[in-house]
Amino acid sequence: MRDPVLVPRLRPFASTVFAEMTALATRTGSVNLGQGFPDTDGPAGMLDAARQAIADGVNQYPPGPGRPELREAVAAHRQRYGTSFDPESEVLVTAGATEAITAALLGLTDADGEVILLAPYYD
Repeated sequence: MRDPVLVPRLRPFASTVFAEMTALATRTGSVNLGQGFPDTDGPAGMLDAARQAIADGVNQYPPGPGRPELREAVAAHRQRYGTSFDPESEVLVTAGATEAITAALLGLTDADGEVILLAPYYD
């Protein structure tokens, strides 16, 4: 497989530690502990809900911040832990942690701003 051609400023980000550890685990027949690979299919109720959503045609792109009912469920879940969030303005659903971190940084920093990361950090 050919490496993608990237502009110079993006070349340091061409690979992640997760991709490297996955390749190493595959090559050596090791158990991959470098990334969150589920070892089960998930709760039956969740799988049933996913199948029902597919059957109901819930298959279009959601609104940018996420489906309203999901944002409401996230806010309700957090209330169990003593935190209160407005699902309309304080809950953003993302496809994963990397997207969430990127959204937070883009929303909170200017292009010429400085961000200080302490090691160890999320890669």
